[in-house]
Amino acid sequence: MRPVIWHNPECGTSRNVLRILEACGLDPQVVRYRETPPDKETLARTIFDAGMSVRDALRRRGTPYDEMGLDDPGLSDDDLLDAMLREPVLINRPFVRTGKGVALCRPAEMVFDLIDAPVPADLMRTNGDALTLDKRIGADAPELKTALETAGLPVSDLESCGGVFFSYATPDGKLAGFGGFQTLGKDALIRSVVVVPERRGQGLSKAIVPLLLRRAFDAGARTAWLLTETAPAAFEKLKFVRVERNEAPEALRATEEFSALCPASAALMRKTISL
Repeated sequence: MRPVIWHNPECGTSRNVLRILEACGLDPQVVRYRETPPDKETLARTIFDAGMSVRDALRRRGTPYDEMGLDDPGLSDDDLLDAMLREPVLINRPFVRTGKGVALCRPAEMVFDLIDAPVPADLMRTNGDALTLDKRIGADAPELKTALETAGLPVSDLESCGGVFFSYATPDGKLAGFGGFQTLGKDALIRSVVVVPERRGQGLSKAIVPLLLRRAFDAGARTAWLLTETAPAAFEKLKFVRVERNEAPEALRATEEFSALCPASAALMRKTISL
């Protein structure tokens, strides 16, 4: 089927997703949903098909979300859908439907889950920043262990922690790095994030970390935590904030990385995961 994108040309992520679809030769049908909103049934079905809750499909930043009191937990899905149709800017973007399924493509790389066509090797974001494609790997992958050991990051608990791990490559197929997370209910411990030495200084962490956070979000996490000795400034640029170790939730304190592997001098950082 011809891909369909609910597009907002004022949104950088939406522009990047459209760029990817067009660069892959897919000729998407572009629906400017703020000008021609879907009907309620179509909106509800699209959100359901994307595996999301209605509340998760709401956009808060740059919208009348707060003024309309949409953070009220007493509002039903029908209430929220009606609000989205009254103010279409509340519909998060971009939703994409292809023959492989539906997804809210935030970050833009999520659209690769819906694409079978070859990806041009030189494909980048509209501003020239890198794109990355992720691939789930086992905790026992030797390349993961080697990269972490080279970076001085913990490896002894890789296979026992129950984490989910990924490798990352740019569209040209060149390895960019690795990352993983442990789900702890609504929290996630972000760990094992490393850019391979030969690719450092290329801004790849700006692509790797948001994609990793989205995978954690889809696994149920809404707050991300991490420990770092060497890169707090880099993670601050990605909107993580430093917090005191006594603010860590109990499940995080119980992890081996928190309790034993990372020294007390490591910075504890936190970020709300939102789309």
